[in-house]
Amino acid sequence: MNLITVEDLSVSYGANTVLKHVNMGVEPGEIVTIVGPNGSGKTSLLRAIIGATKPSAGQVKRKPGLKIGYVPQKLHIDPTLPITVERFMRLTHRASKKDCKTALDTAGVPDLLKRQMSQLSGGQFQRVMLARALINRPEILLLDEATQGLDQPGSAAFYRQIEDVRRETGCAIIMISHELHVVMSASDRVICLNGHVCCEGSPAVVASAPEYRALFGTGTGGALALYRHDHDHNHDHHHGKDSQEAAE
Repeated sequence: MNLITVEDLSVSYGANTVLKHVNMGVEPGEIVTIVGPNGSGKTSLLRAIIGATKPSAGQVKRKPGLKIGYVPQKLHIDPTLPITVERFMRLTHRASKKDCKTALDTAGVPDLLKRQMSQLSGGQFQRVMLARALINRPEILLLDEATQGLDQPGSAAFYRQIEDVRRETGCAIIMISHELHVVMSASDRVICLNGHVCCEGSPAVVASAPEYRALFGTGTGGALALYRHDHDHNHDHHHGKDSQEAAE
C-alpha cells in the first residue's frame, strides 16, 4: 500500500492555478525527488501532501496514522538566543535525551548535543534539522530544498546522508530540489514538475526525457555521471551504472 497517494490534484491561489491534475504515489522505503523550475508548484505540492494547503480539486490520501517528518526550506534562529541543540530538538517533541542522541547519530552528527545552535555551520544546522525530523521515527520524510545555502560538496554530503537514513530506518523520502546533479542521483524515482507532471521515472529515464531537457537542457547529464562514479567508488552504491549510461 502506498504511504501517500495524490489523485488528480489541482492547487489554486485565487485565480492563479499553480498545479493541474497531478497524480503520484510514494511506496514504503522509496526515495522520490521532485524537480522543476522556480514557480513550477513544487512547494505547493509538498504543502498539499502534509495538509497545509487545501487542493482546489483532487485529493491526497495518506496511510492511516502515517508519521511524517518534515525538514523545512529555511529556519532562522536569532544568533543571540542561547539554546543548545538538545533544547532545540525538544522544543516541538517530547523526546528523551537518548532519543535526541539516536536521531543526531542517524543524521551523521553524533557529537552536537550540547553545542549552541548559534555555533553550528550551515551543514551542521541542516543535519540537526534532519535529526529533529527523525525523532518520532517517521515512515516518510519530506525535505523542501533542505540544502539551500550549502555549497556543492556540502549538498552532496547531505544527500549521501539521506541515503544512509533510508538504509538505516527504512523510511520513505520525498525531496524537492533544484540541485539536479546531486539530487537525481540519490533517487529511486524523479518527478519533473512544471505546473503538471512533465515526466517521471528513474533518474536515467528522466535525464534523457525531451520534456526534462526542454526545461533544464542537457548540461546536468555529465555532472550526474561524474557524481555517481565518485559516489559508487566511495559507497559501493548500485544505482550509478544506469545513471552514468544515461548521461553518456
